[in-house]
Amino acid sequence: MESVTNQSSRKSGDETVSTSPVLVNGFTPPIAVSGDNPSMPWFGMDIGGTLAKLVYFEPCDDHGRDEAETVTNIRKYLTRNAAYGKTGHRDVHLQMDQVCIGGRHGSLHFIRFPTTEMSEFVTLAKRKGLAQMAHTICATGGGAYKYEAEFQKEVNLVLHKFDELDSLIRGLQFIEENNDQEVFYYSNPRDPATNSKVVYDFSDPYPFLVVNIGSGVSILAVHGPENYSRVSGSSLGGGTFLGLCCLLTGCSTYEEAIELAEKGDSHRVDKLVKDIYGGDYERFELPGDLVASSFGNMHCVDRRANVTKEDLARATLVTITNNIGSIARMCAKNEGIERVVFVGNFLRINPISMELLAYAMDFWSAGHQKALFLEHEGYFGAVGCLLELMKPPSIRKSRSQISHTHQCY
Repeated sequence: MESVTNQSSRKSGDETVSTSPVLVNGFTPPIAVSGDNPSMPWFGMDIGGTLAKLVYFEPCDDHGRDEAETVTNIRKYLTRNAAYGKTGHRDVHLQMDQVCIGGRHGSLHFIRFPTTEMSEFVTLAKRKGLAQMAHTICATGGGAYKYEAEFQKEVNLVLHKFDELDSLIRGLQFIEENNDQEVFYYSNPRDPATNSKVVYDFSDPYPFLVVNIGSGVSILAVHGPENYSRVSGSSLGGGTFLGLCCLLTGCSTYEEAIELAEKGDSHRVDKLVKDIYGGDYERFELPGDLVASSFGNMHCVDRRANVTKEDLARATLVTITNNIGSIARMCAKNEGIERVVFVGNFLRINPISMELLAYAMDFWSAGHQKALFLEHEGYFGAVGCLLELMKPPSIRKSRSQISHTHQCY
């Protein structure tokens, strides 16, 4: 593995001045000489299978008239609005101020929209003159390939593509290091009356497991800032939840699916331990309200006749979440890792799944293991791409240069 801590030095008179990069928690932050920084605007983009995420760095210290004009033009539309069209949204509550990137101070803005609306986004970018302001965007995710030609043709933008897992880890570490309130857990997931969010000290994180829940699921074992591997995954993720909900309930958006699930009762759909044993299965300490068979009651005509679409949405959410929690727990046990971090846009506006995951990790580990969550959920890949923009072109690692071990850089 190539180390990013390789040292070099330059002569200044008779003195030798070290130019070794400074490590923060073992991670090399993106430091660039101001004069070597790319021109504004600075964007990072993660085009996933379901949702596209855009991160924009807005400097608070304009350098020169041209840059000031560019920043002002973007501010008129991008950062003064919280909604763009019918489906684009800026998550104002996630905005990070006083962030330093490439020697510049400013704010990070977080924007999302459905990937199915990518053509509309490109049209909007063209109408707002983005092509006159930016020529390059660092991007990750499958959509960086799928929509590359459209960006080039319609707005003359070049997408520099980067590995999504590298971008995820780099972005996660950067955000966590710049926000001491980023990581949290639930204090008492087995007792809803006393359960609450508590900030978790992630200053000494290694090793940890990352469970990235997007359209599907990827699970990474992270042993250091430059040392991690993909250890498992699943095709049953957020895309599965939304797709099944659309089929079963007639909803059309993730927000609608979650709203339905919040009002439903999955016990009317699932077969529980008590439905089989009449109560708890005491020999193996399985509580009676534990799910024994997801959707197990739906083979009965009478049961099907009495469930609502809200119940079906809730049962779908519980089924997908329980499966993810089970895989995560097994991976943590196999890898011998205690800290398990759940990220991804599946968890956006989805406290049901977070509490289910917290309960599962706590229950099956007999209280020894906590499920950890992060406030910025699904934006880490886009942040990682933004940080890549700070690197000189000669040392950027494109997707074609990444080895299958998914090393950070």
